[in-house]
Amino acid sequence: MAISQPLSPPPGFEQLTKAQQIDYVQRLWDLIIITTDELPVPEWHLEIVNERVASQSTASFSTWDEVKQRLLSKYRECQSTNFA
Repeated sequence: MAISQPLSPPPGFEQLTKAQQIDYVQRLWDLIIITTDELPVPEWHLEIVNERVASQSTASFSTWDEVKQRLLSKYRECQSTNFA
């Protein structure tokens, strides 16, 4: 079913705060995606996913411990430079 005309918000929606409106829409979306196999996926989305998966084979990844060590080293360098 395609919506051909503007959609009116439900009664009381406009009186909600923006945070409440966002929560309402998120909960509505959660109802829609209960059965994800029914969601249409445009072909171009699949093409992008396939490109990204293919590019990951050449990408290098670091473990959390490696990243943490790099960040701690940079932090220590900044600390020693700023207080020297």
